[in-house]
Amino acid sequence: MSVKDLKGTYVLDPTHTSLAFVARHAMVTKVRGQFGQFTGEATVDGANPAATSLKVVIDVASVSTGVADRDAHLTSPDFFDVATYPTMTFVGTGYEIVDDATVRVTGDLTIKDVTRSVTIPLEYTGEAKDPFGNTRVGFEGRTEVSRKDFGLTWNAVLETGGVLVSDKIVLEFDLSAIKQA
Repeated sequence: MSVKDLKGTYVLDPTHTSLAFVARHAMVTKVRGQFGQFTGEATVDGANPAATSLKVVIDVASVSTGVADRDAHLTSPDFFDVATYPTMTFVGTGYEIVDDATVRVTGDLTIKDVTRSVTIPLEYTGEAKDPFGNTRVGFEGRTEVSRKDFGLTWNAVLETGGVLVSDKIVLEFDLSAIKQA
């Protein structure tokens, strides 16, 4: 099956989906994190990509890097400011089928009331019927964004030069979605 053959409404399965990010720390190592609470729904028409729609809403307080102090800092006003901006959203605005296994999704990513257009190339990893009778589809992809473009500007200058947190953030997606009846 190809992405051109997909048709229907699909809902993200949060227990089998990863919405993750990677940032460079102190210019020498990578810090990884992900969001654990989110919803997402897409109405897909592979034969008519213009009829496709997508919306993902992420609970920003669900950020997890594996370090409680760092997670608390990320949810503070220095970064995401979850008390004021509890969610971030991605709303699809364009869908381009590149080939049988690749779709390029463009959408409006909103973080802290700042909206920027982001394009995400997604590789279709297949369709399967699970033991519970659900039809699942999978996609994976990654893209880069500038955190400063979204008002995430906190940083610290290092004594040796450079900064503590990179501006470039890699967003990584491993998506499992269940087709709705």
